[in-house]
Amino acid sequence: MYVIKYGGNALPDTSGGEIDSVLEAIADEYLEGEQIVLVHGGGPFIEKALQEKSIKSSKVQGLRVTDAESFEVIQSVLSGTVLRSIVNYLIGSDVNAVGLSASDGNLIRARKYEPIVDGKRVDLGFVGEVESCNPAILESLITEGYLPVVSPISCDDAGVGYNVNADLVAAAIAGAMKAECMLFLTDVDGIYRDFNDQSSLLAKTNLRELSTLKLSDGMIPKVAAISTALKSGAQSVRVCNGTKVDAVLDAFAGEGGTLVSA
Repeated sequence: MYVIKYGGNALPDTSGGEIDSVLEAIADEYLEGEQIVLVHGGGPFIEKALQEKSIKSSKVQGLRVTDAESFEVIQSVLSGTVLRSIVNYLIGSDVNAVGLSASDGNLIRARKYEPIVDGKRVDLGFVGEVESCNPAILESLITEGYLPVVSPISCDDAGVGYNVNADLVAAAIAGAMKAECMLFLTDVDGIYRDFNDQSSLLAKTNLRELSTLKLSDGMIPKVAAISTALKSGAQSVRVCNGTKVDAVLDAFAGEGGTLVSA
């Protein structure tokens, strides 16, 4: 069983009818009998929507600061535009896909996240972290033959919505479902020993080594997610370039990118 995180920076814009070769590869795996849960991001689509509304955006430790106005836009993009686009595309590829937000069916419950930066707690607004994951709804959908597609928008027990990093949502799901492999489809070829040195790509690594690496801001939440997935039950994690269909096909074959073990 695969839990796949299709990163926002890897997602193409298929609104004009373009073919998404990566979604086609995922569809083929599903049609060949693999059990798949697909969690998506949408960073570039969010940036575009915020710019169109003249809403300024900033990030702290790779996480987007989200006020009430921004959250409405982000929720509309992730649980609306991007989610429906992916589901509709998969349906067009003969996949029995169904879309849901992370809050649906008690899948993810979130809580407000306030990171410590330079010794001070920072308020990111409506940014959440995963408090709990109940995969029952996904297990039911998979048993009935569906491929669930999950938007990372979640809420707390009081129904307050939060923008939760999609990497962390995917990791929680992968761990809770004891996934054979969690695939991170991103816009880089894998994990680098030094992200400034393109020759330092790691074929394999583990959690101990990950803690010593020089990471880009975008890789920080991914490494946190990788750790969560492995520590909570996922058997392995592979990070590969989701903009290259050959890399995705290699990942399904158990090759390429960076394989991370506990």
